This record gives sequence, C-alpha cells and structure tokens, in this order.
Amino acid sequence: MSRPEDILPPDLHYNDVESRKYTTSSRIQRIQADMTHRALDLIGLTQPSLILDVGCGSCLSGEILSQTAEEGTPAGPHVWVGFDISASMLGVALEKEVEGDLLLADAGQGVPFRPGTFDAAISISAIQWLCQAETSEESPAGRLSRFFNQLYASLRRGGRACLQFYPKNDDQKKMVSQAAIKAGFGAGLLEDDPGTKSAKTYLVLTVGGGELDGDITGVVRGMEGVDVMETRRKAGTMKRGVDKKGSKGWILKKKEQQKAQGKVVKASSKYTGRKRRIQF
Repeated sequence: MSRPEDILPPDLHYNDVESRKYTTSSRIQRIQADMTHRALDLIGLTQPSLILDVGCGSCLSGEILSQTAEEGTPAGPHVWVGFDISASMLGVALEKEVEGDLLLADAGQGVPFRPGTFDAAISISAIQWLCQAETSEESPAGRLSRFFNQLYASLRRGGRACLQFYPKNDDQKKMVSQAAIKAGFGAGLLEDDPGTKSAKTYLVLTVGGGELDGDITGVVRGMEGVDVMETRRKAGTMKRGVDKKGSKGWILKKKEQQKAQGKVVKASSKYTGRKRRIQF
C-alpha cells in the first residue's frame, strides 16, 4: 500500500477535500486524541506551558492542548502555537475557531521562532513528510537538519519535545533520530504496539539543562521497549587522524556537510585550503 508522502507533497495532498475528510473522520479524531495524550504523558508537563505544535494540521491535537486538567490534559490548559504547510488544513482549523495561534510554514525550512521561546513541542503524524524532497535543490537530510537545529534553538533549556511519526522503515527511523542527535538533543525512541498495523513511533527529545541535563533517560527510564540514543560527543574527545580546523581536509568535509544540508557551496579547486601570503 502506497504512503501519501510518496505520492504528493503535503500542501498538495491535503487540499480542501482531503482536509475536511481527515478532520471529520471519527476514527482519525480518536487516534489523534490518543496520540496527543500519549505525547503529553511522555514529556511530563507539570504546569501550564507554552507549546509548539509542529505540523498542526486542522488542530485536532491543538484542541487537546486547550483542554483543562479536569478534561484529561496533564497540567492543562496550555497556551500553544501551531504551524503547518497546508493552507487548507489551517483553513479548517480557523473555521473551528481553535484557541491557538496559527502559522503557514514548512517545517523543512526550519522553525521560525526566537531562541528559547517554547517550554515544549509536540508533533503528531507529521515529521515523516520531512524525509521527502520535492526538488533537486533539496535533500531529506537537509530538511531534517534545518528542522531539528531550529527546533532545538526554539526550546528553552530543559525543554522537551515528543514527535510521533510513521517511519517507512528502520533506515528512516535512524535518519530522523540521528538528525535530532546531531542538532544537540538527548533522544529516545519509543514504539507502542510494535510489529502490528497500529504501531506508533515516538521520538522523545530533551534540551540540555535543568534536571535532565540533556539526558533523555530521565524521561523514559523504566519504560519497556525504549531505545535510548547516544547524544553527540563532547568537545575534547577528538580521535587521531581528525583533520585540523582550517586545513584542506577540514574545509572539504565542511563543504560536504553544507551540501547535505541543502546549502549552495562554492566549487573546490587546487587553491582550497591554501594559506595566502601576507600582502604589503
């Protein structure tokens, strides 16, 4: 069975017809609500917080965030901001007069907010779309890198995020989690109902600082089926044979990294990395 992201980009797939069909489906409403509550449980908020909803769609998850604790939302109601690439989805959300602020934006181009803005972030059934690139000038690695680097910056120190997604395979699951780790997150993968058609994958992330100090094990310790990913190496653990900063090898590797991030890089030549003589 083909997946929607393999056929059309999200802004075209979720047109007016598909957006309404998605939002009015009682089955999807129930699944979205369950996954949103699960995500909130995993990030463990203890007080009303400012939350970013990535790929908010028609705000089925946002409606949960606005609920009070008595209605079943931990520490709610929360203040939230949602953004999505589909104008049709956001149009349905506006018709419902949801309580959050909405923004039309592509997560693959980054998270357009000031550093340290949010206490937490959630995403339900969205980030698998970042594993697709619609033009030759972009790459899945570049889109994931931009997203996670700017998501990391937008969260306060000690902040947490839980991103539920549907990976196509183990390689895609690894690609997403490694992009988060390279951005600086502490990361843990949790899968509910593994090996079944209803399997759901949650990427739980922490920003260094506070009680967790960037270690996701403080969030998912004791849970069954959790695969805790290693955070990036700390400075000072460089191995032998690593190119010195500023050397030709270092510059070439830097260019390759920038290409993978989708950036425009000048062509290398025999002069790349060569020291210039002092000019008088």
